[in-house]
Amino acid sequence: QKALKLYQKAVKLENNVAQYSLAKMYLDGDGVNKNNFMVFELSKELAKKGYSVGINGLGYCYDFGVGTYVNKEKAVELYQKAAKLGNSIAQYNVAWMYEYGKGIKKDVTQAIYWYKKSAEQGYKFSQNKL
Repeated sequence: QKALKLYQKAVKLENNVAQYSLAKMYLDGDGVNKNNFMVFELSKELAKKGYSVGINGLGYCYDFGVGTYVNKEKAVELYQKAAKLGNSIAQYNVAWMYEYGKGIKKDVTQAIYWYKKSAEQGYKFSQNKL
């Protein structure tokens, strides 16, 4: 409960990290009831600010239907945007979408490119893919 109150206070002060942490709490049900609508809304606000973690999070919402409908094409678009901003997790996500042809035409060359970009930043899941 204390973490929740602190995150909510920090969100009011426009702290992006706190806002992401709050969205993650709602996603996982960590100290709060799970609330997919809040995950989606908080991620959408972060994405509007251009915060790569929020853009990737919004992509996740569309990818898996968290607080919204499943839209793989929209997920890819958001993952690509965050990936181009240097977000290693988004780079992994867009690589995976290319590898399996989810929401975008399958393209192994692009998948490898994005896995490498992510792996270069130390993201273990991408390193394991290569």
